[in-house]
Amino acid sequence: MAYNEYLADRVKYLLSHKTRNFSEKKMMGGLAIMVEDKMCLGVIKNDLMARIDPENQDEAKKRQGCRDMDFTHRPMKGYIFVDPTGYDLDADLEYWVDLALEFNPKAKSSKKG
Repeated sequence: MAYNEYLADRVKYLLSHKTRNFSEKKMMGGLAIMVEDKMCLGVIKNDLMARIDPENQDEAKKRQGCRDMDFTHRPMKGYIFVDPTGYDLDADLEYWVDLALEFNPKAKSSKKG
């Protein structure tokens, strides 16, 4: 299993009910979910990846299951991983999805124009 498909389905379900247009890209051995052509959420193995406001990152890490995204063994500013203890409940997963969607309009696109 490269990534938790059930978690990916839960994230996509929430996004579809928030009337968000999104696309999916397989990358980094997992699934990246793009909103407005910007990486917003993702699933890597059993972890939820969320792109959040860097100003909120320290506060977010106080929540259960949350840590800096360290995919390259270096923490990435504005990106977090949440393990299953932090997203198992629907309300917790929705919290992370909402936090990522809140930052998305301010996030810079890496898309080359």
